Parts: sequence; structure tokens; C-alpha cells
Amino acid sequence: MTALIASIAILAQPQAPVDQPTAVIGQPAPTFSVPAADGKTYDLKSYEGKFVVLEWTNKGCHFVQDHYGSGHMQSLQRLAKEKGVVWLTICTSGVGKQGYLTAGEHVEHVKAVKAEPVAVLLDTDGKVGRAYGAKTTPQMVLIDPKGTLLYNGAIDDAPKGDPSKAKNYLKLAMEEALAGKPVTTTTTRPYGCSVKY
Repeated sequence: MTALIASIAILAQPQAPVDQPTAVIGQPAPTFSVPAADGKTYDLKSYEGKFVVLEWTNKGCHFVQDHYGSGHMQSLQRLAKEKGVVWLTICTSGVGKQGYLTAGEHVEHVKAVKAEPVAVLLDTDGKVGRAYGAKTTPQMVLIDPKGTLLYNGAIDDAPKGDPSKAKNYLKLAMEEALAGKPVTTTTTRPYGCSVKY
């Protein structure tokens, strides 16, 4: 009986949600060390002193296809590169889930769509996605040179519209941050296909 009461007491204690994000705007961005499609391992800490963009992707998601098909995502990647911003694309699709690709398939896909990220990170266990609360593809994050989270959310305000005519939250956040200004819009509700944990 005593053991049963003890078990009930343990169950009654509040439990922290397993998937609770640790990424908070204005706080240090969650660090990670993740293998990439190019065979290397990428560590967020190695980019201290630089702005970093994280882009969640899924080749099978039509929202992602729209941004790449229009060339819009690639133009943002080129802009980031010109400004010295590190762009890391992250695939959080688990093995056997929509969007999952092998390392070689990711390399070929990047070439096919002429994307220009520094690397495609293979977050198949979902640790990075969960830490940042990644819900959709695309979902965008901006981190400053001190490692502080500046923006987390949608790429723009046009989930069903033309990306070229949309208000691009990521681009605006980058422009403000690079100019030494506070980011006006720090969070937005992301749209797209659900991340396939």
C-alpha cells in the first residue's frame, strides 16, 4: 500500500513537457552540433561573431517548393551570403517520414534547385527542431553574433500568395539587425507543412 501511495504521489507531481522548446527571443539560442549532408558536423558555437539563419525545410512540402520554385529562397540565401550571414538549412524529417532524404539525396537536391546554404543539417532525431519549437516548413530563425535569438517564425506574411509581393519577416529582421537596430517583429506564427518528427 505504501508503495502504491508513493507511486501515485510521483505521478501527481507536475511533469515538464518532453517537447517544450528552450528557444526564447532575447535569450541565448540553443546550441547544437549536428551532422550535415556534406559529411561534416556543424556546431552553432563555431559561428559566434556572425549572424546565423536557420531554415527548416522539407523537399516534399508544397510551401517549400513554392519558395524554391520561385527562386525566392535562393535570393534570400544569396543576400545573406553577401552580408556575411551564415545560412544553415535544417531537415528535421525522421527516417521514413515525408521529406526525409539521405545525405547524398540532399546534396543532389541542393544542386538541382541551386540553393546556397552553408550546409544542410540532418536533424533526423528532431533534437534541434524541438529545441527551437519548429512546427512548420519553412520556419525561419535569426541569431545574432552574440548567440542571442532575434527572430523565430514564418518567412513572410503570404502563405497563399506570391512570395515576391509578401512582407518578408526574415529579410526585414536581417536588415534591421545588420544595421544595428532592434528587430521590430521578433515572432510570428509560422505556416507550412508540419515538421515530420
